[in-house]
Amino acid sequence: MARQQAIRAAASPWAVVAAILLPPLGVFLGRGITPAFWVTVLLTLIGWVPGVVMALALLLVPDRIPIR
Repeated sequence: MARQQAIRAAASPWAVVAAILLPPLGVFLGRGITPAFWVTVLLTLIGWVPGVVMALALLLVPDRIPIR
């Protein structure tokens, strides 16, 4: 059962590409407008690299990030 949830939670390739180019867009495509989106917006305003790291973490390992 956990394997099926992991497959459903996999990020689309477009969301990953968007997360690299424009981190909040990638999180929006993967999760929608959630608190995680706003955290990514804030981190991207601080610097592009922290935004990319957060966006990729939210999309690629969503189970380890408690922000929904």
